[in-house]
Amino acid sequence: MEEAPQSTKVYQPVLATALGILFVSTASIFIRFAQAEASSIVIAAARLVIASMVLLPLAFFRYREELRRLTKTEYQKAILSGVFLALHFASWITSLQYTSVASSVVLVTTTPLWVALLSPVVLKEPIRRAVVIGLAVSMTGSVIVGLANACDLANAGIVCQPGIFGSQTMLGNVLALFGAWMAAGYMLVGRQLRKSLSTIPYVALVYGMAALILLLAVVFRAEPVFSYSGETYLWLLLLGIFPQLLGHSLFNWALKYISAAYVSLTLLGEPIGTVILAIIFLKESPTLIEIVGAVLILIGIVIGSLHRSQPVNAA
Repeated sequence: MEEAPQSTKVYQPVLATALGILFVSTASIFIRFAQAEASSIVIAAARLVIASMVLLPLAFFRYREELRRLTKTEYQKAILSGVFLALHFASWITSLQYTSVASSVVLVTTTPLWVALLSPVVLKEPIRRAVVIGLAVSMTGSVIVGLANACDLANAGIVCQPGIFGSQTMLGNVLALFGAWMAAGYMLVGRQLRKSLSTIPYVALVYGMAALILLLAVVFRAEPVFSYSGETYLWLLLLGIFPQLLGHSLFNWALKYISAAYVSLTLLGEPIGTVILAIIFLKESPTLIEIVGAVLILIGIVIGSLHRSQPVNAA
C-alpha cells in the first residue's frame, strides 16, 4: 500500500512534463497556420487572452486572499513581469514570419542561460562557471543558427551570401533572441513575485497584464480581429489552450514534485518536438548548419543547467 504514493511522486510528474513538452511543441505550428490571416500581435494577444479568461476567475474566487495581501511593490512587479511577457510573445511570434521554426524555437530556448547570467545582478545569486561555459557554447550555436539560411557548406568551408546582416532571416533570428531576453526578464521578476503567490494567482495576474498590454497594442494598431475564417479562430483557440494553459500548467505542477533542474532539462525537448512537427505539418526541414547550431545551443543549455538541483515550491 505504500508503493502507490511513491509511484505518484515519480511517475506522474515525469508523465506531466512529457505531455507538457508535447503541448508546448505545438505552439509554433498553430502560430504558423494562424499567420495566414492574423497578425503576430493579434496571435500573441489571443493566446494570452484565452488563457487569462480561464485563470483570472479561478484566481479571483479561490485565491482572493493571496491577491489582497500583495503590496504595491508586488503589484508593480506583476505589471513589469507582464510587460516582459507581452514583449516576449510579440517578438518571438513575429520572428516566425521571417525565419524557420527550427531557428526561432532553438534561439528562444536560450532563456535559462540569460536568467542564470543576470541572476547575480537582479537576484544577488552567484554565477557559476558552468553557466559561463554553457553560455559561450550556446552563443556559438546561436551565431551559427543566425547564419544558417545565408550560408552554405562548401569545399572551401562556409560560404555566405553578401548582405546577410540585412536579410529577413537575420531579422527573424534577432527577434527570437530578443524574445529569449524578454522571457528572462519575465522569469527574473516572476521569481521574486512567486515568493508571495502560488502558481495559479501568479500566472493569472501576469498573463492578464500581458494580455491587456497586447490588447491595447491591437487597438492602437487598428488590427482586424473579427474578419478571420473559422479555421484561423480555431488555431488561436488551440494555441491558447494547449501550449499556454495545459503545457505551462503541467510544468508548474511538476515543479512541486521533481527538481527544477530536471524540468529545465526536459524543456530542451521542445525544440526537438517542434522541429518534428514542422517537418510533418509544414514540410519545413532544418538545414545541416541549423542542426549543428541547434545541437551546440542545446549542449550549452545542458552544461549551464547541470548543477541547478534546488527544488522549487510550486502550488
